[in-house]
Amino acid sequence: MKALILAAGYGTRLRPHTEHIPKPLFPIAGQPLIDLTIRRLIDMGITGIVINVHHLHQQITSFIQSQNYPIEVTTRYEEKILGTGGAIKNVSDFIGDQPFLVINSDILTDIDIAAVSTLHQQHPHPATLVMHDYPIFNKVRIDENENIIDFSSKEKNISNGFSCRAFSGIQILDPLIMDFIPENQFASSIDVYKEMIKKGLTIKAYTSKDHYWRDIGTPESFTQAVYDKTVPTAFTKAFGQMPHRLFERTLLAGDGSDRQWFRISSDSHCLIMADHGINSDGPPAEVDSFIKIGEHLHKNKIPVPEIFHSDVFSGLVYVQDLGDINLQTVIQKEPDKQKIIRRYQQVIDQALSMSVFGAKSFDRSWTYQTKEYDRQLILDTECRYFVDAFLNNYLKLNVSYADLKTEFECLADHALENAITGFMHRDLQSRNIMISDDKIFFIDFQGARLGPVQYDLASLLTDPYVNLPESLQEILIGYSADRLGQLISIDKDRFITGYHYCSITRILQSLGAFGYLSKIKNKPFFEQFIPIALTNLHECLKSPATNQFHLLTETVKNALILLHPNQ
Repeated sequence: MKALILAAGYGTRLRPHTEHIPKPLFPIAGQPLIDLTIRRLIDMGITGIVINVHHLHQQITSFIQSQNYPIEVTTRYEEKILGTGGAIKNVSDFIGDQPFLVINSDILTDIDIAAVSTLHQQHPHPATLVMHDYPIFNKVRIDENENIIDFSSKEKNISNGFSCRAFSGIQILDPLIMDFIPENQFASSIDVYKEMIKKGLTIKAYTSKDHYWRDIGTPESFTQAVYDKTVPTAFTKAFGQMPHRLFERTLLAGDGSDRQWFRISSDSHCLIMADHGINSDGPPAEVDSFIKIGEHLHKNKIPVPEIFHSDVFSGLVYVQDLGDINLQTVIQKEPDKQKIIRRYQQVIDQALSMSVFGAKSFDRSWTYQTKEYDRQLILDTECRYFVDAFLNNYLKLNVSYADLKTEFECLADHALENAITGFMHRDLQSRNIMISDDKIFFIDFQGARLGPVQYDLASLLTDPYVNLPESLQEILIGYSADRLGQLISIDKDRFITGYHYCSITRILQSLGAFGYLSKIKNKPFFEQFIPIALTNLHECLKSPATNQFHLLTETVKNALILLHPNQ
């Protein structure tokens, strides 16, 4: 038996990813889907395969030609898409005069095709379509003799003895079908079957049960298919054996990122899965940085969750489960000032170790935005972000970035001139610091790069989620300077000065993010922290070390008045 794989479509439901990668080449756990299909057909005894192609056909043809399959596997280019029926007619010369298999290129399944072939040989009818129970697609009406009656039924209208099932995308056909398909014209195979039924021919159904089937035509279904393939591997790598029970997946509450987080559990074991979304653009993307930087930090004994398994294209990464308790939760429940100080000192010790040792052998190609924390990044993603996303879009103040540009450039220059360069997490706030078994772990490190050590300390100590009193901040920044001085040689005054400038740039970024997340991403949770962050920024601008930004200070003062008109 020979086979036709239908692979000419545009993959419209998977756009924009299919604009530069054809759907049949989407990898499932690292292996292109069409390769999985071809190798499975070879294993079941198929003697020749033709693939109809159109959209990005060169990529599919090039891939097929690069493989060393033990049977003939070729592509047939359609200058204009001919439809599922027209595609069959177009390969009639390849098929010959024997029954042949047709299968969609966008399904992942273990349906027993050999059993379908056996059934087809046992009846005299020209077509056997593999059906199954898949409620969202159940539209094909089948009678008590497993004959297909029509293709557009609704389950609620089915009478006794009839059933409604979904077409699986797998069918075995006799060459007789060619007589019902027009030459060199678009034709739907379903329309062909309808015409054959009208002419008195029988289209048989083979109803498959207890099988795996997944259509990868949407981002959600593609991701689910990769999840189905990768989660057993992740658990085996993490715990040394496959769980005996089914996997339970629970969506966790996220923060500002578009990523989704899930807790995957089975038996007594749990993992966290981060879903970054499909990564069709290639490196460096956020998921690449998450994996590379996470592996680098873990290798250097930095307390981050261990990465057990990942699939870069789908964006799925499986990591150690650290529980649900973060630093914000711990501090807010702790009334003892001295215990708060000691806890922060523990965090600072680990953060400074990360800054110093994380910088060693750090490869700048791992970063997915800029290679390092530089002047342009400060101006674009902190200063301009503050003006555009917070002052103008959130507060509607209509402030001109150009009016503040000179002060922003001065701020950026001073922050960098006084920088103690090291590994920079860039979002080291209390919600990204987990406490597990009383140990400290850092998460969300994918935005890391080389930059001022002081920036991470500013993120930690001026964090609006906790809102540490200024007196505690002063104690802890002094402690930080002393501890860093024990790790590397520093100028303490320069370190403190740089910290004050980084505090301003950090809070500018936070306010821009809060404005964007509140207004654009519709995440009102972050609005409650805007007054705290804005007040902290105003206090930082009044510091003797950084009080030269008069226009910015006045702008912030006006923003505070707008937020609190009666104060």
